[in-house]
Amino acid sequence: MKKKKYRSIEQLKSRYGYMFVAIWIIGFVIFFAYPIILSILYSLSDVSLSSEGVSTEFIGITAYKYWLYEDPNYLNWLTTDVTSMLYSLPIILLVSLVLALLLNQKFPGRLFFRALYFVPVIIATGVVLKLMFQTTSEDLAGAGVSAALTDSMFSIEDVTKWLDLPDQIAMYVKTIINNIFDLLWNCGIQTVLFIAGLQSIPRTLYEASKVEGATKWEEFWFITFPSLGNVILLVGIFTMVDLFTNNRNQIIDKAYNLIYTGNFDSTSAMLWIYFVVVSIIMGLVLFLYNRFLLKRWS
Repeated sequence: MKKKKYRSIEQLKSRYGYMFVAIWIIGFVIFFAYPIILSILYSLSDVSLSSEGVSTEFIGITAYKYWLYEDPNYLNWLTTDVTSMLYSLPIILLVSLVLALLLNQKFPGRLFFRALYFVPVIIATGVVLKLMFQTTSEDLAGAGVSAALTDSMFSIEDVTKWLDLPDQIAMYVKTIINNIFDLLWNCGIQTVLFIAGLQSIPRTLYEASKVEGATKWEEFWFITFPSLGNVILLVGIFTMVDLFTNNRNQIIDKAYNLIYTGNFDSTSAMLWIYFVVVSIIMGLVLFLYNRFLLKRWS
């Protein structure tokens, strides 16, 4: 008679864990890995559509050379989208953190204001915006502040000259003001993530700081801000991905237009160049954050 083999608790946990992970792996292979490989193949081929299906002819990096050396607009689009991300990221993080600090306080109507600040996330979905503006040509998510209006209120150049600051600072501030609506529109999910991070900080730390006589400013810099290190990293990654994949980016908008016309080969090459540049920038930002801030707080 064969002796029955008993499994330990850890072995059972491992088996069940593999079962759950297998579902994700199958979904990744079917819905992500296969399209990625197909996209790389298309970027290196001349793709044509016919009644028999899709036919490809290998042409190498011809499409990549076209976008990098022949197209007169691609590099300008790439520079504009990267620059937009670099100035938008710190503003969105700062505004989201300030809103989270305010909404995390105990005051009457707190739940209402939390829901109110999350409304733009719901409205900003493509279907809702399309229904709201199907009779107009305006885009609420891309609305900004008129430059004439800001110049009539005060001159940013005069302020920077009075403070003896470089002219680039004035251009940066004007860009932020002109796009303030769009920046605030992108703070909903980030604010929710920051609130979750604030609520995970042990209250005993604040109680101990009060006993030591720490001020609110000292509590923020020595307890709140360092404790949000991993949350800031999460929010930063989410924000960069959201900004780089936003359909208001010139490259993303151009890619959609090319796909609608059936131009899969050139579009794939254009987006792979964009993906490589975006990956390098995100990797550099995350490396600097981890090297100079996260390790120091730890």
